[in-house]
Amino acid sequence: MKLGELEKLVLQYLWQNDSADVKQVFGHFEKVRGGSLNTIQSTLDRLYKKDLLTRHKEGHAFVYQAKVERHELIGQLIKSVTSDFITEDDSSLVAAFSSISKEFNEEQLLKLESLIEQQRLKLERESK
Repeated sequence: MKLGELEKLVLQYLWQNDSADVKQVFGHFEKVRGGSLNTIQSTLDRLYKKDLLTRHKEGHAFVYQAKVERHELIGQLIKSVTSDFITEDDSSLVAAFSSISKEFNEEQLLKLESLIEQQRLKLERESK
């Protein structure tokens, strides 16, 4: 799955604001980067069709909400990129994650270690 720059920005806006209609999203981005109401409407519709947003009607307008959490989408995007490169020798994938982790601060590294340990324990339980 590929996301355009505006799609990423709209998702970030919805993660921060929980839900919004087209006019609210447009009002935010008009101040920040300009653009038209139709562009925002098209972007929201594309994200909805990509199954990344939910929407319900309130009056005459749809109200949109992110369907996936930020970390879930990041995981999906990483998986879609890495799946093309994974082979039986996955050392390059591990090296890539190691390279990325060089940019982490101490707190992020501790969180990553904790998540790896949780995954290791889960795999151990499943193998029994």
